Amino acid sequence: MSGRQSAEERKAQIVAEVLRLADEIGPDRLSTTDVARAVGVSQPAIFRHFPTKDALWLAVAEAIADRLQRAWAEAETGATGPHARLKALIGAQLSAISETPALPSILFSRELQVDNQALRDVFRGLLGAFQGRLVAVIRDLQAAGDLKRDVSPEDVAILLTSLVQGVAIRWTLGARGFALVPEGLRLFDVQMELLRAKEGACDA
Repeated sequence: MSGRQSAEERKAQIVAEVLRLADEIGPDRLSTTDVARAVGVSQPAIFRHFPTKDALWLAVAEAIADRLQRAWAEAETGATGPHARLKALIGAQLSAISETPALPSILFSRELQVDNQALRDVFRGLLGAFQGRLVAVIRDLQAAGDLKRDVSPEDVAILLTSLVQGVAIRWTLGARGFALVPEGLRLFDVQMELLRAKEGACDA
């Protein structure tokens, strides 16, 4: 039996179990009965903290959002120069996925795509916030002459976001048979080399 906890501690425990179980059995197959069993409480106890399953998923999304936003802020704070900041942001995103392996499955689940508009809105907002941070750093790189100026910062941000998503999907489908963060950063370096302003080249 689980010990006595405050309401906030119990909510955090429930959210953590949802993330673990979403990775273990899949977000679309996950039931509140599964969550209650994992936490060690009755199913009605889950609904005392989260009145609906949608509310539970929304709490999960908000916990992920908080985790990601803190990781992005810490990554930028600890980096010196725009290139280091950009790489740190990509590394932070890859690390977050590695530490929360259910994330790719949640992003492509029916729960997100069809059943829960509020959940979808949270993740859409997160994507926009991440791309906004990337765009700001990309503009700094272009202003310094380190990155091609004939590609819009928004398109570069989409390319880098797609790189993270693509390597994460490959990692998931490949049974996590490679280290996600080093592989993602290796491909980031390849992408940046392709976008790097060449000495003596003229902008279109």
